[in-house]
Amino acid sequence: MQNIEPYDNWQYLYTSEEDERSPFYGREYSEFEFSNTIYNYYIHPLWDEFGSRTLYLKVLMADYDSGYMIMELIGEWNDAIENDIMTLKREVVDLFIQSGISKFILIVENVLNFHSSDDCYYQEWFEDVNENEGWIALVNMPDATQYDFLNARLDNYIPLLQIENWRTMRPDFLFQQVDNLFVKKLNG
Repeated sequence: MQNIEPYDNWQYLYTSEEDERSPFYGREYSEFEFSNTIYNYYIHPLWDEFGSRTLYLKVLMADYDSGYMIMELIGEWNDAIENDIMTLKREVVDLFIQSGISKFILIVENVLNFHSSDDCYYQEWFEDVNENEGWIALVNMPDATQYDFLNARLDNYIPLLQIENWRTMRPDFLFQQVDNLFVKKLNG
């Protein structure tokens, strides 16, 4: 896992450690000091911790003018024991919502396990963004991880999307593609 780095080709447009509205503002990174782990596996030091012991993230883009953000996650999303959704919502998402973000794209292709609990925080997040005509989307969740997510019917709040070539896109194009899917869904 230490070889899996957060996507970095958009750093010329945005870095969360330089964004005063980001909870990761001012962070300094060492590319050589591996200290964070998921279970017994070290992860690359560029991933940001936000209070979960098994799930880490990297904010790849926050566009306050257009009201969207893109984040990438790695690890195990465990709501059953760790209540990761609550931690993610309180420590990261709420801060971006307060800054005007209402559309969230979560790249989850490196989330290798998902364990559900209740849907309270998903519903809360959904309602928070819905007030501002926003949405939340999970992109590229592995098939094995989808089972528990779909079984808990969390896709009622956060749909699962497959966008295989997202790395070849500019962030505004990825956002537009996801936003268009939501517009089509609303228009029936």
